[in-house]
Amino acid sequence: MTQSEAELEQNLIERLARLGYEPVTIRNAAELTANLKTQLEKHNNITLSDQEFKSILNHLDKGNVFDRAKRLRDKMELRRDDGTTFYLEFINIEHWCQNQYQLTNQITNQGSYKNRYDVTLLINGLPLVQIELKRRGLELKEAFNQINRYQRHSYSADHGLFQYVQIFVISNGVNTRYYANNRKQEYKQTFYWADEDNNLLTNLDDFADRFLEKCHLSKMICQYIVLHESNKVLMVLRPYQYYAVETLIERVKNTNKNGYIWHTTGSGKTLTSFKAAQILTKLPTVHKVLFVVDRADLDFQTSKEFNYFSPDCVDTTDNTQQLVTQMSGNSPLIVTTIQKLNRAISSSRHEADMLPLRDKRIIFIFDECHRSQFGETHRKITRFFQNAQLFGFTGTPIFAEKNVYVKDGLKLSTASLFTECLHRYVITNAIADENVLKFSVEYWGKLKRKDGTIIPEPKGDREFFENPDRLSLIVDWIIENHHRKTHRRKFSAMFCVSSVNTLLTYYEIFKAKKQQGLHDLRVVTIFTPLDNEDDDEANGLIGEPDFNIATDTSRRHHSRDKLNEFIADYNQMYKTQHSAKDSPAFYAYYKDISKRMKDRDREDAQDADRADILLVVNMFLTGFDVKKINTLYVDKNLKYHGLIQAYSRTNRILGELKSQGNIVCFRNLKENTDDAVALFSDENAKEEIFIQPYEYHVEKFNEEVKTLKAIAPIPPDVNKLINEDDQVEFVKAFRNLIRCLNVSKSFTEFNFADLNLEEQTFEDYKSKYLDIYDRTRSKPDEEKESLVEEVDFELELIQRDEINVSYILKLLGRLQRDRQTDVTSEEYQSQKASILELLGKEAQLRSKRDLLEKFIDERLPTLDPEEKIEAVFQDFWTQERITAIEQFCQAENLKIEAVNQMIADYQFSGKEPLREMVLSACKQTPKLLERKKVFARVVSKLLEIINKFDEAIGALDEEE
Repeated sequence: MTQSEAELEQNLIERLARLGYEPVTIRNAAELTANLKTQLEKHNNITLSDQEFKSILNHLDKGNVFDRAKRLRDKMELRRDDGTTFYLEFINIEHWCQNQYQLTNQITNQGSYKNRYDVTLLINGLPLVQIELKRRGLELKEAFNQINRYQRHSYSADHGLFQYVQIFVISNGVNTRYYANNRKQEYKQTFYWADEDNNLLTNLDDFADRFLEKCHLSKMICQYIVLHESNKVLMVLRPYQYYAVETLIERVKNTNKNGYIWHTTGSGKTLTSFKAAQILTKLPTVHKVLFVVDRADLDFQTSKEFNYFSPDCVDTTDNTQQLVTQMSGNSPLIVTTIQKLNRAISSSRHEADMLPLRDKRIIFIFDECHRSQFGETHRKITRFFQNAQLFGFTGTPIFAEKNVYVKDGLKLSTASLFTECLHRYVITNAIADENVLKFSVEYWGKLKRKDGTIIPEPKGDREFFENPDRLSLIVDWIIENHHRKTHRRKFSAMFCVSSVNTLLTYYEIFKAKKQQGLHDLRVVTIFTPLDNEDDDEANGLIGEPDFNIATDTSRRHHSRDKLNEFIADYNQMYKTQHSAKDSPAFYAYYKDISKRMKDRDREDAQDADRADILLVVNMFLTGFDVKKINTLYVDKNLKYHGLIQAYSRTNRILGELKSQGNIVCFRNLKENTDDAVALFSDENAKEEIFIQPYEYHVEKFNEEVKTLKAIAPIPPDVNKLINEDDQVEFVKAFRNLIRCLNVSKSFTEFNFADLNLEEQTFEDYKSKYLDIYDRTRSKPDEEKESLVEEVDFELELIQRDEINVSYILKLLGRLQRDRQTDVTSEEYQSQKASILELLGKEAQLRSKRDLLEKFIDERLPTLDPEEKIEAVFQDFWTQERITAIEQFCQAENLKIEAVNQMIADYQFSGKEPLREMVLSACKQTPKLLERKKVFARVVSKLLEIINKFDEAIGALDEEE
């Protein structure tokens, strides 16, 4: 018999009690605050009066989750009744085991709705860990969705004490994950815990014993949660990051030996190395910690984060004297670039200032230590500093036997510079943990001429590879397939090519074809004009970005002029004013491209700022992490380290839509790819790293069709699924189908005809799927919890961002223009019916269907030829919105100003209004027994209005 959720909960409580947690019965908010008073008194060895405790509650009940996380870690300056001051501690950060530990279950909290939480771990009376359980067999994602609902509905109620939760744990007994309290993150940002050798501990009992052990849990909260100041969110380290930092700290405490951390690209090395630097500065034996990055990686956000931790520790200028001043000052942490560090320890003018540091214990941490300059820098550091300790982080180590780097006759490998590997987490580990995506690699080296004959690929024939006709065919291929690869441009792509000369040709082909109206892709590029404009591909290393363009020579002149021309195109496209007049200006242009690509990851990203393809030779191919890049086009002889680094620009986790990193090779890199995989993981790891071929996914889709038809043989049969269990089975079966389709569609050879389901039938099933979604979402939350509601419908897999109200208006505009010409009434009605059908199929338009139909039936026929449809619709939509809000206020007897304010607040924060806010909006306060129903009804209707009038609208600009 399957273990019930109640049994799972009881077993966990008993296990935690054996681990030393004190069980305590707390059923509501009043009992929670009473217990908090007792625990704070015990922890601080103090007796608090009611007035003093009231001031503590007022102090705690301020700000959002991020603000409260900072408040938790600070002491409160408590003004006591007798006029004295007492510094009250909420958690002992330094000695993290010296806190009070309790556990409770089934606390009920009344916010906008009443919620009851499974298991809560209290530290000094504050709820710092929340555990949500589901019975075995249920999806873990359901527990994640339930916590999201708690965050919306009740965590902010009653002094907002549950907004002090630092870590969430979700489990169904078999699988257990944890994550930081960050409202914006998605399910894929939840993590398994593991042991030192990266073996996952998924079982709840094992997880509890290792992760929830009192001292370890406190250590995670006190040491290994990062307060990310730029984004104002909490981040918790993953197990491999934790073990790497712990190993490095022990190395510094007990030895003077060097070492390196091998963590695969995309696994968060910068966060790991930042946390290590942060902790090492607190060790009494360490004089200073230098965190060394490449200039190309020291972007605005990285600088900002470090400066928050240690004010003015980052100097983003090229002024070497500034670094020397920092070195001789009191700052325990210095963030600098490898370029400045080289100059500081090489120049005789700085020798006097640097000399006193010669024998000091200085820790050097190199982020991305595969950089080619590290051999030279390493020699200079070890020659100058007598008591230095060096640590490197890399995703792709340089090995002596394979991809060794030769400098001045010396063979330099990562081990020769940093000695021992202290912790290892390779790409196969990351894929198994679902921390990075697999790759889909397609080889399109064999290009066809217009007559269908194949152009063979001769190895090493530069004239062949740089032939403009070949490059033009490749551009044609990209134009034809880019939409498919990037999910209709929801993602961006990078394109790396073999040399500056080749880049110039590619860019001009893209530009010429755009001017001919053959595409509207936004292609941006950057490169350094070089004397020798060939790219050395022999060792597979990717060269370092060079921003020094001050020196002009006749051989640079051509590419320098082209660079200025391409920057002018960029300025025109994005209304910027960049140039390459000198090195600082060129670096500013580089940073602007970097920011533009990274800003696509932001919630407030604007489509007008989008870049579709970033065309490069070497720049941005290492250490450049952008979640919204999902495709890499390759016309370059990548090998070993350089190949893995470049491929890894595409495989950052982001939602369900991004199912893999797409690699399209226009050269035959199959052997190079296999060699690189064998070197950096395991020669038998190809199946773990690359997704299966197209045929596999077609077969998988067809198997899922059988499962779906066993539940509902034809789409109308979905209506017969009355039982909720049956509906859940259908939803899961169709969701599996759309997951398969999402992957299949990314292949160039995709054809719906290969699938055992007609496209129209698929669309009909999709409509039924959306019907179930609409029904479950329209129920007020006060009703009995629905099994279907807990399932994630993953609508992003079937939503098409471009199919919004703005898109429908463009179709209607064309329909109206056709009507004014000689189109027959039959054709007009057919086109109109197609548009109305689209309204039912698109998830984001279903709530707006009645209004759009009203506009089509009532307003569209009366449109004058000179009237702009966008402006007329804008007036129509605004008036309908006003009417809907007025009718809503009248029906519920609400104050219209208060309702508009609640809508504005929701649009700003994404949080549903609190009970008190809704009740205060009522013109007449409801009776006590009616308040719960009134509140649920008002919030449900409010969200309905927002969804209908304000979401999936698009830009209602007039067509040019």
